[in-house]
Amino acid sequence: MTDAAWETLSNQAVAACGVVYFLALLAHLVEWSSLRHVPVEGAAAARSASARSGSAEGGGVAVATGGPAETAVDPDRVRRTELFGRLGLLLTGIAVAVHAVALLGRGMAADPNRVPWGNMYEFTLSGTFVVALLYLVLHRRLGLAWMAPIVVGFVLALLMVAVLWLYDPVAPLTEALDSYWLVIHVVSAIIATGAFTLGGICSAIYLVKERWPGPTTGPLARIPAPAVLDRISYRIHSFGFPVWTFAVLITGPIWAHQAWSSYWNWDPKEVWAFITWVVYAAYLHARSTAGWKGRNAAILALVGLATLWFNFIGINYFSSTSQHSYASAPVVSEPAAGVAHSGGA
Repeated sequence: MTDAAWETLSNQAVAACGVVYFLALLAHLVEWSSLRHVPVEGAAAARSASARSGSAEGGGVAVATGGPAETAVDPDRVRRTELFGRLGLLLTGIAVAVHAVALLGRGMAADPNRVPWGNMYEFTLSGTFVVALLYLVLHRRLGLAWMAPIVVGFVLALLMVAVLWLYDPVAPLTEALDSYWLVIHVVSAIIATGAFTLGGICSAIYLVKERWPGPTTGPLARIPAPAVLDRISYRIHSFGFPVWTFAVLITGPIWAHQAWSSYWNWDPKEVWAFITWVVYAAYLHARSTAGWKGRNAAILALVGLATLWFNFIGINYFSSTSQHSYASAPVVSEPAAGVAHSGGA
């Protein structure tokens, strides 16, 4: 295939995965809409009754205690709800696979071939891919089914932003970016960004669940208890922080010294990447030493996520001094200590 054909394939794959993500979002929204009529206890009882009845006609009605009064649950409604949930998960998996093809095509379109992390558009494609992939990997392990429409909606929205406002044609890397450190440094920053984003979603939902803890029907009833959300958020952040540390304090300075003969240049992206590291270090330290859990920990985690995404979006658009600003042109950035030059870390 020619470079132009690879670029066309990448663009078509981005459009295709966007469509599939949208269909997955619709499936999950239908699932959530159906959950309004299915109490948590009633859903479990309906599944048990359905299993006992086998192929009995009429479906029957399961009775469960979803509160002070008994609640009648239609097993057929429960099955339809579960069907849309499984359909949404399947469509999300297909979208992630097509998303991977888009990234592959983007890298193969360059001459010479390269990793697809050369500008803000490519970083956004890679970052959203990691968010969706991590969700699929952790879906069963951490019980993240309740997060599905949030993750899919978030990924779809960022893909739309990337296509409409961030797109750049494929271009060769600048001399400073053409280094094996591009792979080592940026991949760690992308993985950490995806993990922090998932952890931030858990923290935000924790605050919602803490505010309205009592529903027995609807999506909020399927979200785990606040203590469980707090624990999931902590586990995800505990994974992302050492990866971010590797990107910010090890590979970034080494690459900067290789390119600029200086480990630190006080570039705005360097500074904000370090601020993000400090906030997340404070979050983990406060939890492990002071027992700072719950609401305060969730707020601190969201502050860290805000600094992360401001570094990704704000610096590229609002800073006139950053050597990492390349939002309005093809690859013009260069590596800096402690930050992924491809826009997000």
